Order: sequence, then structure tokens, then C-alpha cells
Amino acid sequence: MELNIQSERIGGGVAVITVAGELDLYTAPRLKENLLAALEDGALKIVIDMAGVHFIDSSALGVLIGGVKRLKPKGGRLVLVSVDENVNWIFQITGLNSVFDIYSSHEDALRSMAD
Repeated sequence: MELNIQSERIGGGVAVITVAGELDLYTAPRLKENLLAALEDGALKIVIDMAGVHFIDSSALGVLIGGVKRLKPKGGRLVLVSVDENVNWIFQITGLNSVFDIYSSHEDALRSMAD
């Protein structure tokens, strides 16, 4: 399945990366490129909107964890939007739901960045 990624700079140090498709070994590098570009552009608050993602594997989870590790020392934050039951299950069984704030809507995730 093809992966579609769109990156957007909201302002105030906030970037949104919207992902649709499957996040796996073959597509995770594209997510990493977009994440690194947002960081290089000075974003300290990043929303990864995965509402359109229906599959995620360990390589993509590694990219997300890497984003958190890069942001944390700078006082930054990375949050996720995920509505797919199977994707959310992966976060639960890996314990990563305690690492990431996961929201059910784009609006809720952005609102959390204003806090």
C-alpha cells in the first residue's frame, strides 16, 4: 500500500505530519525524513496524525520513539492521533501508550499543544 505524508507548520513551534497508509519497514524512512525536517525547521511540538494509518510495525515505532528522544532534551513534545483499533492495540501491547499521548482527533491533539 502506498504511503501519503503531508507536513505542515502551524506556527508557534508546532508542526503537523499527517500520514495515511501503512507504516512499515519500507515506508518508515519517509516518516523519519519528514520528522527530521520538522525538527530541523525548529518545531518543538509535533503532532503525527495517523488517523489514516491502519498498520504499523516496529520500524515505524522506532521512528516515533526516536522523535521523542530528540525532542525531550529540548523541552519538546510529540503527540499522536490514532483512531484505528489495531494500531492502538499495538501501542497498548508494547506499552508505548504510556510513552505517547494518543488522541482520537486532530483537533484534540492540537489543543493539547496549547497547554
